[in-house]
Amino acid sequence: MLFLYYPILQCSYIYDQLLTSPQNFVQLFAAEFPFISFERQQLVQTLTAMSTAFLTAIAVILCILFRILNVNSQPLKPSVWCLDQQFLDCLYKIAPVLKEPYIPTRLWGFSGHVQTVLHSIVGRVKCPWPLGERVYLSLEDGSTLTYDLYQPLKEFEDDITVAICPGIGNSSESVYIRTFVHYAQCHGYRCAVLNHIGALNSVQVTASRIFTYGHTDDYSIMVENLTEKYRDTHIVAVGFSLGGNLVTKYMGESDKKKPQNIIGGISICQGYNAEEGTKWLLNWQNFRRFYLYIMTENMKNIILKHRHVLLSEETRQRHNLNEREIIAAATLPELDEAYTRRVHNFPTTTDLYRWSSSLHYFDKIEKPMIFINAKDDPLVPEDLLPPIKNFAASRHKTCYIELAHGGHLGFYEGGLIYPNPVTWLDRTLISMIGALFMIHINPSKHQISATH
Repeated sequence: MLFLYYPILQCSYIYDQLLTSPQNFVQLFAAEFPFISFERQQLVQTLTAMSTAFLTAIAVILCILFRILNVNSQPLKPSVWCLDQQFLDCLYKIAPVLKEPYIPTRLWGFSGHVQTVLHSIVGRVKCPWPLGERVYLSLEDGSTLTYDLYQPLKEFEDDITVAICPGIGNSSESVYIRTFVHYAQCHGYRCAVLNHIGALNSVQVTASRIFTYGHTDDYSIMVENLTEKYRDTHIVAVGFSLGGNLVTKYMGESDKKKPQNIIGGISICQGYNAEEGTKWLLNWQNFRRFYLYIMTENMKNIILKHRHVLLSEETRQRHNLNEREIIAAATLPELDEAYTRRVHNFPTTTDLYRWSSSLHYFDKIEKPMIFINAKDDPLVPEDLLPPIKNFAASRHKTCYIELAHGGHLGFYEGGLIYPNPVTWLDRTLISMIGALFMIHINPSKHQISATH
């Protein structure tokens, strides 16, 4: 339990130095925040003249900064798990950024919480709004599926389409998706972004369902439609968070016929195991319960926004839904018990989560795959990551990349306070897509029989 007392001891030390020796405190401050310039002697004189109460307030604020901003951390190179050395060599050649330290935005980028919160609230800085066309598809169950299609802004000798599956409740209008799409367009790639059913305010739900954590049919239909439009294109599947789970599960579903156009997939910040991941999110440790509350409210808002269809009298009777229980749900498991598992005919939420988890579909994946996670992701604890590490370390043409920092889909880099418009993740994904294509067109250099 010593780790519980470390922050207190650290704060006590700071407080003691601040009151008894302002000069020593200034030296400590300069050592911890070397990127902030100030006149030391003037600061010492100012602190000496301050009252004890005011100095106490400063000490508390600095303790919070030390704890939350994680200022003691340093930039580190990504850790890589990969059995296939030829596959890894190709990745390093096309994406040399993987051999370089990831340098987060200096003041706050070493905090997974700050990265995650900024990603959720701000998304990206100076975000473009790429122009594309919206494709509408009417499905057999009465649902209206849409995806947005963006053509490349730069000519490229090869036809490559990036099929993007966003995170929970996200769409082509999400800021981080728009930034990545524009960056990909500028590098000669066509992009298709799945709009999760129910996520867009401008598209009405026309059947009694929305997206879930494990149903890949919508993504599969988008990919099939893309191959009908562009028969000679090469498709790279890219999924963010929930979308990473869907893409991975889709790639490993043996009962789904997949187009030969697919040359590989990339998953970012997924948890791999919904059953265990949900248990972790129910804990207050590392503020996970707070994040779970936000996700639950977002999902409830989507359901209630389309309540005239999703909670119609006929739908409630058919699936035995209780609207009060849905509204009262305080966590995702409660919401899935009251709504999701009933609509999709699962006997329990445990069955729903087990069926949804990409972890159980690893062994059937036949195409090259790259997985990315951050150790400080507050939504995906480290305890969920050993299975993907073991899989990448035992499977050819598979790579797992782990960063010490980045939070959940953040990966901001550059600057002291204001980050670069393009994140480490945006830059790296573009290089990885190129690497997957090079491996595809030069199979003789990278051909190793897969182990199943």
